[in-house]
Amino acid sequence: MKHRGKGIGCMWYPIGFTVAANPSAATVKVNEDGTATLLTGTVETGQGSLTVLGQIAAEELGISTEDVHVVSADTDATPMDTGAIASRTTYVTGNAIQLAAERAKNILFEVAAPMLGVRPDQLEARDRKIQVKGYPQSALPVGEVANHAQNGAGTPAIGSASYNPPTVAMDPETGQGKPFSTYVYATQIAEVEVDDETGEVQVIRIAAAHDCGTAINPMLVEGQVQGGISMGVGMALEEEMLFDDQGRQINPNLTNYIMPTSLDMPHIDVDIVENFDPTGPFGAKGVGEPTAVATSAAILNAVYDAVGVRVPNLPATSEKVLAAIKAKRNADPKRVSAS
Repeated sequence: MKHRGKGIGCMWYPIGFTVAANPSAATVKVNEDGTATLLTGTVETGQGSLTVLGQIAAEELGISTEDVHVVSADTDATPMDTGAIASRTTYVTGNAIQLAAERAKNILFEVAAPMLGVRPDQLEARDRKIQVKGYPQSALPVGEVANHAQNGAGTPAIGSASYNPPTVAMDPETGQGKPFSTYVYATQIAEVEVDDETGEVQVIRIAAAHDCGTAINPMLVEGQVQGGISMGVGMALEEEMLFDDQGRQINPNLTNYIMPTSLDMPHIDVDIVENFDPTGPFGAKGVGEPTAVATSAAILNAVYDAVGVRVPNLPATSEKVLAAIKAKRNADPKRVSAS
């Protein structure tokens, strides 16, 4: 017989490293044709970070994302980056890029101010133009200003910056401190169906609400949440490393190390909870690793709701779930038959 159940998993997760220095650096150059070149040490591993970082630079410079050429992960040319790890890229590297773009933009303002007959602090960068605040008709194209900065004023519009999140070391006596600059939060709800004759668990649906600060690119945020849930489904139900008595792994390939496929994925509803963080670039924090943290807890709580058993060690394979059901049935047959 199949039983349905629902379960909730909640989590909080820090952005970046604990206490230790966690810097990123960036260089932004505005070109004479109105485009910009961004140099960053960040590695793109499929999470879409270079798109987001290009968006941050474009927003600060008042140009389009398609106008930004991103050069990444070339140690001969790009500045230092701690790494695409610890869910830190949008927050830490993004802050460095925003600061670098702001410095390049301020050079444009200094050059454009006498050309427009105003002070630099009266200017803004919008719609590929340097314009007077409140008077968009009084404006110059970014490319024209960058060309004049390079060939007229002799001050090329290039900005470089680094960012290291402020932290406070942990007190060895009390354990108190501020090891991370910011945190993200999430709740996931899973609905499962459990067959009490085979122990098979099918995840029907997962609803995931994730706080990531400002969503710089909502589509990428949603994709990362879906990807994290797929990993969480594998961790909860399928992925298991098996060893023999000599400590040798007996399933070292994808033939018998089972991972979720598209057929194993549930229906997923993603709710992006925007929560502006004043310390992040345009209020952003991050969403990477936290997307997988709550999934297993939600699924295993749903299994308990469905058949009343706990599987204390992951993954909760069919064999383990069935063994737990049988153990409970033997201990209290009336309660199991009524569930």
